[in-house]
Amino acid sequence: MTIIRCLRAQEGKWRRKTSAELHQDIVRLAGCPRSARLRRRRLARAASLPQPELQPEPQPPEGPVDGSMFLQAACDGHLGVIERFLADGGDANTCDKLCRTGLHRASMEGHLEVVKYLLSAGASPSFQDRLGGSALHWACRGGQLAVVRLLVEQGATLGSKDKLNSCPLHVATRTGHTDCTEYLIGAGAKINARDWEGDTALHDAVRLGRYKLVRLLILHGADLQIKNCVSLIWSFLVTANPGILQEWDLTLKPFDFNVTTYFSRIII
Repeated sequence: MTIIRCLRAQEGKWRRKTSAELHQDIVRLAGCPRSARLRRRRLARAASLPQPELQPEPQPPEGPVDGSMFLQAACDGHLGVIERFLADGGDANTCDKLCRTGLHRASMEGHLEVVKYLLSAGASPSFQDRLGGSALHWACRGGQLAVVRLLVEQGATLGSKDKLNSCPLHVATRTGHTDCTEYLIGAGAKINARDWEGDTALHDAVRLGRYKLVRLLILHGADLQIKNCVSLIWSFLVTANPGILQEWDLTLKPFDFNVTTYFSRIII
């Protein structure tokens, strides 16, 4: 029985009120006239506050919709403007100066219905921006799991790489989106894929101190012995984040992990 630190006199002795007694006190307090007046006043004040109004989706402009308007609508999730642009003969793969398409922007912002419509209208999930990023890269960067799942189901390449040789798994790990990382691994992404510096997703997770992702990657079989292009073993990177050793000690024991031993074997 819960006891609250509240004392009262009874039969000449002080004792703490029981939870049942405190409950009765609260019921009596709630029924008193002053409490009722305060409650009515609070409800009236809440009702007088202006309620936020849902902004309706803007109607497509009377004139033609150009490419910049289409790209902004994809970013904002305005499906009507997109439908108008494509109905007038616009290209679903229209892009800006950096080769970012409407699919890139909608994927980043998580507008699932817009992504579905653009894919059905012929937008290519493999279209790359100027840095080589696909829509799947952008969805992982934004942590949009529903969009990531849809793009993979529609044939997006799990191993597609940008100009830094980073695959979507690298992007999801660097941005700290555990759910996207776990989905990509389950969908068949190569867990030990390396970027242009030779870093795997595990290198990135350790460098950024993402403990949950470190554990996730290890449990799914990430290789602890892979060196990057500057001959830094994954275990050496732990020295930048020593808290990982304390946090996941039980996870690292099966691998006979010894930072001192590995550090002494580094070849520069």
